[in-house]
Amino acid sequence: MNRVQDVHEHSEELRAAARHLGRRRFLTATGAAAALAFATQLPVAGSAAAAELDGRRVSEEPFTLGVASGDPLPGSVLLWTRLAPRPFEPGGGLPAERVSVHWELARDERFTRTVRRGRATAHPEFSHAVHVEVEHLESDREFFYRFRVGDWTSPVGRTRTAPAPWARNAGLKLAAVSCQAYHDGYFTAYRHLAREDVDVVFHLGDYLYEYAVNATGGARAYTDRTLPAVFDRETLTLDDYRLRYGLYKSDPDLRAAHAAHPFVVTWDDHETENNYAGGTPENSVPPEEFLLRRAAAYRAYWEHQPLRTSQRPQGPDMRLYRRLRFGRLAQFDILDTRQYRSDQAYGDGWQVPGPESENPARTMTGAAQERWLLDGWRESRSRWNVLPQQVVFAERRDRAGADFKLSMDSWDGYPASRQRLLAGAEAAGVENLMVLTGDVHVGYGLDIKADFRDPASRTVGTEIVATSISSGKDGADRPSNYDKLMQANPHLRFFNGRRGYVTVALGEETARADFRTVPYVTTQGAPVTTAASFVTEAGDPGLTPA
Repeated sequence: MNRVQDVHEHSEELRAAARHLGRRRFLTATGAAAALAFATQLPVAGSAAAAELDGRRVSEEPFTLGVASGDPLPGSVLLWTRLAPRPFEPGGGLPAERVSVHWELARDERFTRTVRRGRATAHPEFSHAVHVEVEHLESDREFFYRFRVGDWTSPVGRTRTAPAPWARNAGLKLAAVSCQAYHDGYFTAYRHLAREDVDVVFHLGDYLYEYAVNATGGARAYTDRTLPAVFDRETLTLDDYRLRYGLYKSDPDLRAAHAAHPFVVTWDDHETENNYAGGTPENSVPPEEFLLRRAAAYRAYWEHQPLRTSQRPQGPDMRLYRRLRFGRLAQFDILDTRQYRSDQAYGDGWQVPGPESENPARTMTGAAQERWLLDGWRESRSRWNVLPQQVVFAERRDRAGADFKLSMDSWDGYPASRQRLLAGAEAAGVENLMVLTGDVHVGYGLDIKADFRDPASRTVGTEIVATSISSGKDGADRPSNYDKLMQANPHLRFFNGRRGYVTVALGEETARADFRTVPYVTTQGAPVTTAASFVTEAGDPGLTPA
């Protein structure tokens, strides 16, 4: 048995143990493991809280974290909110009682043409979060929604359904975002994104960071408020992660973007812990203790995101990869490149590639997700096959010459896994492959080559890398390694280090990417500009300036 297989099988055993951790194990655990065991063994919704809180007794604004929608389907939308009058306190300021939440979906923002209404239960076991799946709707339609508890009414959100699978829709405009470290600056880019005319937003990971946030909000340097000491530590327990989501979602610009557009979310590492790989933690924490932390992180993630019931985690496992279609124009295969991957070769950083990183048994996706993706490509009849995922897919050498290094945390640390995907796309006849990426806090435009060792080899796809919302602070138009990377990677067409987001307009014949950036995030009020625009033609992959 090789090392990769051995680690994988050991991880499976630990996951099973974490799912079935009982009270006897909790009573014998110590320290952080005991706290995590307790945090992840909460009962299922409704089993422990028989009492119901009358909504009329909710005396403070409960919709402090706003509203959101996600994963649009042709006949269905997913609506989300969480009741948290005091989001900086454990439990959100509500007692451990169920709360009835009324919801409404309408054709217009004034709710004169209501099409659906109903009632959902906010359970304390799920931090009073609400996930409402509204079915039997018309396809390709805009809707507005809101929630009500007692005398309180939420902000109004806007969402939409996807076109029918057979629809020959002529256009779709998406936005891609990633990496929003609260302590690195303001979410100004979201304020601008809320005003963009886009159909859907893809969040590609690092929705929050596990690192401590001090009393002044880090680089935000608050002078008009003081954050509680509960944020000034790394997230470990379920309460820690819930509170951190409360801090992030208290940001008005993030709330505005969620209210304006449906989001499709996937995670990277910081929603749990930096650079973890499958069941392997970043540091020398016992694997069973890390899986308990992962269970807490995954549960809080589902509670605070516009995700459907089918994504609800089971202990330390959560099926996040999934497929969405927008008519005949686009198929989106949303990947999870963190939960199932082999441990990074030679450590987490930039290293000289070698036998360990090039081991054919290494995987970025896990075998089941890889089969699911290749099967989906074989069945696809879409014009564009888009792959929203986390880390840089194309090769990215740090310098020219024979002594280059590659990032072991990106697909460069898993080249056999990448090649299996490219071979599968070619076998399936995928002509218009587009990869959407986050993670690296810069904007890239890359051509995906059949053989990255040969710059003259065929271009087989396009990669669009969205810069961060705030991570990395203000950044620069030309980062310090700009010349080295541009010289070492001829397939790198664009490189910018400012904060912002990217929009992509998909059409029948072309796709256009606009890299939207702000000049600073450490103070508020930055304007947004388009740093560059590129197009790629259907049937002729590769980026050219617009």
